[in-house]
Amino acid sequence: MKLNIKKTLRKAISAHKEGNLQDAEGLYRSILQFHPQHPDANQNLGVLETNKLIQFFENNQYDDAIKLAKSLTERFPKHQLAWKLLGVLLGQNGRHSEALNATQTAASLPPQDSQVYFNMGIILKDLGKFNDAEASFRQAIAMNADYVVAHCSLGVMLQELGRLDEAEASLRQAIALKFDYANAHQNLGRTLQALGRLDEAEAIYRKAIFLRPEHAEAHNGLGMTLQALGRLDEAEAIYRKAIAFKANFAHAHLNLSSIKKFDSQDEQYLKMQELYLDKNTLDEERCIVNFGLAKACEDLGDFRQAFKHFSEGNALRKKILNYDISLDEKLFEQIKSNYQTIAKHSLNLDKLEKKLMPIFIVGMPRSGTTLVEQIISSDSKVTGAGELSFINKFGHSMAIGSSKYSKEALLKFRQEYLSELQNISNGNPIVTDKMPQNYIYLGLIAAAFPEAKIVHVKRDPAAVCWANYKQFFNSKKIGYCYALEDIISYHALYENLQQFWENSLGKRIYNLDYELLTVNQETETRSLINNLGLDWDEKYLSPQKNKRSVLTASNTQVRKKVYQGSSQHWKKYEPFLDGAFDDLKD
Repeated sequence: MKLNIKKTLRKAISAHKEGNLQDAEGLYRSILQFHPQHPDANQNLGVLETNKLIQFFENNQYDDAIKLAKSLTERFPKHQLAWKLLGVLLGQNGRHSEALNATQTAASLPPQDSQVYFNMGIILKDLGKFNDAEASFRQAIAMNADYVVAHCSLGVMLQELGRLDEAEASLRQAIALKFDYANAHQNLGRTLQALGRLDEAEAIYRKAIFLRPEHAEAHNGLGMTLQALGRLDEAEAIYRKAIAFKANFAHAHLNLSSIKKFDSQDEQYLKMQELYLDKNTLDEERCIVNFGLAKACEDLGDFRQAFKHFSEGNALRKKILNYDISLDEKLFEQIKSNYQTIAKHSLNLDKLEKKLMPIFIVGMPRSGTTLVEQIISSDSKVTGAGELSFINKFGHSMAIGSSKYSKEALLKFRQEYLSELQNISNGNPIVTDKMPQNYIYLGLIAAAFPEAKIVHVKRDPAAVCWANYKQFFNSKKIGYCYALEDIISYHALYENLQQFWENSLGKRIYNLDYELLTVNQETETRSLINNLGLDWDEKYLSPQKNKRSVLTASNTQVRKKVYQGSSQHWKKYEPFLDGAFDDLKD
């Protein structure tokens, strides 16, 4: 039967105007069956479908929205909105490469849209292309200086990259544009916390909670700040509030688990079990909650079940991070092969300005570096600065030989580091930097800071490997500790490199045995303090009374007196290790 195109089109347009959209769509489609290129039918159906696409998007009907958006972009290759929404939808589905292609197409079409560049920044960040993501965020801001969410997202990414001063500036700009923006306050709190400005962080977190009382992430951040300040009872109460507002908040469950003792009737244990068993729980959340459940099982004395949760949590974390130990093997070889070039340009102490003396406390993570910093910073002349990223930030490329090397470059590195140290010294002449992984850079440190003291903290290999394996590290840069074979191999790399430094630097390194420190506390402490050239004071023997903030995973343990036996804890899991640590014990 032949269709009267003109008559059908009039009916379709009339139905469209009267809001009978389903009838209009059917009539437009009937015309296109006979006349696929009909301009009016195509155009009007496109308008209808665009409105339907927006409706699908707003109602979270993502599968329908993706299907319709793809249809629109095929029929209308210059349909900017369809490409834009397709990019967002694909990104939400984790199809980041496809999302990027769609968003880049949208960016190439009129009208120029700051939101498209913002969307592109989000996708690029998810793909790990941080330089490109930053450029996209900044392009969005250049097109719309008042784009609050873009300022905030840029700040969050900069914070994750360790560019904390820049992150603070972006987040404060977001707050200046929208003073009641709770998310910007919460993320500023995280940045200030990472900067070690915990009193400011506490105030900002509380402001975020004032603006949005049910803000679970702000409660969790406040809890972490209070925990770092040693206010554990307050931290526990705040973590409980975070979980009350968001029952499946894996990070808050893990943080609460770290500072409490579980009993057999514990309600939180049951909540974590529900989250663990829920089929809708994402891998990252299930990974985190496994570590919380492992801690609970430890407290309940069920070490077999604890080991099961540690194993599952670690396997998921390794999968997420996609760690490859060959990259660390290559790094360590670069460090060693480049050292002689660095050593030839070592700075002369007599020709240097010496306003500050750094004390570098290094070793494997979880080896006791936090306790040692607590001891040393008990001295009123010493500022305990915690884990600082400055050596890596300013010196990594030099240490591996990927940047031009000279005495001038080494001097610049020294000045950049000391400038940052001066800002956090609180006016004291001595500052401790207890970034454990600085052991990688000891050759560079010795060459640039001839006046510095270096304390290497050693711990029983099996104990330190197990302590790393059972720890969930927020940092994505620590990837070796989520498989037993990886951590054992990495520990061998560490020992080999440390022996290289011992042979190269000799007495520049003071070795402190963690186990001896806990057994012969006064003798080992006096020897340490004497090596550092500090005056003896009995308060060195009570590091638990040091009220400085502690941001590391050891912030609960260091509030206790120095105690023996922690290095034997791993033996409770020996029946489940299948001899993995046998060579380490030897």
